[in-house]
Amino acid sequence: MSIRSALPALTSALLFGASTPFAKMLVDDITPLLLAGLLYLGSGLGLCLLLLLRQAKRGEAGGGVQDLKIPKSDVPWLLGTIIFGGVLGPALLMLGLTQTSGASASLLLNVEGVLTAVIAWWVFKENADRQIVLGMLVIVAGGLLLSWAPGAAAFSPGALLIVGACLCWAIDNNLTRKVSTNDAMLIAGLKGLLAGLTNTMLALLGGATLPSITAVSVTLAVGFLGYGVSLTLFVMALRTLGTARTGAYFSVAPLFGVVISLMLWPEMPGPLFWAAAGLMAIGVWLHLRERHEHEHTHEPLHHSHRHVHDAHHQHTHDFPWDGKEPHTHPHRHGVLTHSHPHYPDIHHRHGHG
Repeated sequence: MSIRSALPALTSALLFGASTPFAKMLVDDITPLLLAGLLYLGSGLGLCLLLLLRQAKRGEAGGGVQDLKIPKSDVPWLLGTIIFGGVLGPALLMLGLTQTSGASASLLLNVEGVLTAVIAWWVFKENADRQIVLGMLVIVAGGLLLSWAPGAAAFSPGALLIVGACLCWAIDNNLTRKVSTNDAMLIAGLKGLLAGLTNTMLALLGGATLPSITAVSVTLAVGFLGYGVSLTLFVMALRTLGTARTGAYFSVAPLFGVVISLMLWPEMPGPLFWAAAGLMAIGVWLHLRERHEHEHTHEPLHHSHRHVHDAHHQHTHDFPWDGKEPHTHPHRHGVLTHSHPHYPDIHHRHGHG
């Protein structure tokens, strides 16, 4: 696996990891449920603005406006991602942040990657090579090592709330895989808008009051980068890496969060921090050196996503085509048997004998 394939997942982890300590700075001034709503609202508003700008740019370039829609068969999966990942997960995290430190909360978020992989392997039967499992275990060991550092949250009520948020996001990640062939920015934007409006309205109806314009603006900006852009990159990674592998890379988010927490609240990291960072680096390296190859058969498949005419996309077009690639349109895959290195991406979700 190349670093280029892993880059979207790692960048997603960086942005989300950075959002936790910044959210910790805001949670004292904004009630937890309102903060969760505003973070996702910032995500949805920012991404929808980017979608409008992208559509306008395509129109000016003469490429035509893209038809943005979600197939009816994908709507239930999308609603599931919004409920678990957009409403429940952020609310539990913000409640947990009121009872834990920013660094400790960042460390506990390591649980999300583990739960994501477990659900992907056991429930959705995604392939798990020995090296991938080992890499995940090493990353988890790094997270546990960080959690044992002085001041870690252990099993306090706040920690359990954050673990609950991780479970919600693990379910969300696996459901998002089901809709990952759709426009990544559209998926993340819809999720942000609907989840953000839901939690914001619930918070205001519950008696919460909006903070200053400055605090709201900062919260929306943090949500746009740490939730919106991060989720867009995460969906892109799901297409090419599968859920468990994307979740493993995303598991380094706590390390990024701790580094940024230490920059905001300076102190010299202890030996456990450096040992944990080393373990996480080894885990990522194990994933990067994976090579999975065997003869496999592609079953008939009909979907739409951005693609080029590679070995998996040898099809004709029933519309005028200017020859430009990559492009997006509904297309059908026929039965194909071949062998090459691959991952459980949107074209390789097959079983293994």
